[in-house]
Amino acid sequence: MTIRFGVVGTNWITDRFLESGLENEDFLLTAVYSRSEEKGKAFAAKYAGASVYTDLEAMAASDEIDAVYIASPNSLHAEHALICINHGKHVLCEKPAASNAAELRSVIEAARRNNVLFMEAMKSTLVPGFNIIKENLYKIGRVRRYFASYCQYSSRYDAFLQGTVLNAFNPAYSNGALMDLGVYCLYPMVVLFGKPDTVKATGVMLSSGVDGEGSIVMRYGDMDAVVMYAKITESYLPAEIQGENGTMIIDKISQPYEVKIRYRDGIVEELTVPQTYESMYYEAEEFIRLVKAGEHESSVNSHANSLATAEIMEDARRQLGLRYASDQW
Repeated sequence: MTIRFGVVGTNWITDRFLESGLENEDFLLTAVYSRSEEKGKAFAAKYAGASVYTDLEAMAASDEIDAVYIASPNSLHAEHALICINHGKHVLCEKPAASNAAELRSVIEAARRNNVLFMEAMKSTLVPGFNIIKENLYKIGRVRRYFASYCQYSSRYDAFLQGTVLNAFNPAYSNGALMDLGVYCLYPMVVLFGKPDTVKATGVMLSSGVDGEGSIVMRYGDMDAVVMYAKITESYLPAEIQGENGTMIIDKISQPYEVKIRYRDGIVEELTVPQTYESMYYEAEEFIRLVKAGEHESSVNSHANSLATAEIMEDARRQLGLRYASDQW
């Protein structure tokens, strides 16, 4: 059973997704949507046989696609997902799946109403390294702290400093450090431990109205979680999950590969396993598997996990004063 995909967006992330997705024998690209016909044709030319659309409603109504991968600006994710879902198409939507929790709820409700699959494209929770984390977490005993950091200096910040505000730092596109990078720290935390009881956020707001960096401290009863993220600084720290018997050390929370446990007695257990494919392959594989099985939700990148993550980010944004056009507060 081949799953015929349409894609929304013709940027580098779509290219990367297609390179990974086409490694799966059940993946077929049949349609490309772009507001610009010229850009759409140039993009589709790299992938033989794909039709080009400049009207998303027309592509969503087409009988030549079964599913849609959405990689448009964050502010358009929910709108584009709803169009496709209401035409009965399965949707794999880039993270963050919506600008806020209310938008995401509307998308999830529409997916359930139309009996289609909706999944957030959070790659890091589906790679082999994350499975190793889940399978071995019990070894460190009672967990007391989750720590994750994703701080990566953006080349677009150089333009910002020169007075040019590109999309990455423009609140009109529901962008900023939390939505772009912080989500990579929060989503795995939610998958492992659920939604925290409390959220305390601080950060640095830029003159354009988005956050350049921030920190979030969260409480889970008898453990806490600390997350740091930035687009205006660099960090080289690994992630840690600290337990009473030992600490699990993860090279990159955004793309877990090297995983080990350092026990209190000094013994180090290496847990790293080979990763056969590029990271985005595994989200495509999960999505295709679910479509073929007639499932409407991933057990990992579930509706509940996506919604809990969206609610944490919205709570943090309220505290920072980071508001988007679609926010109702």
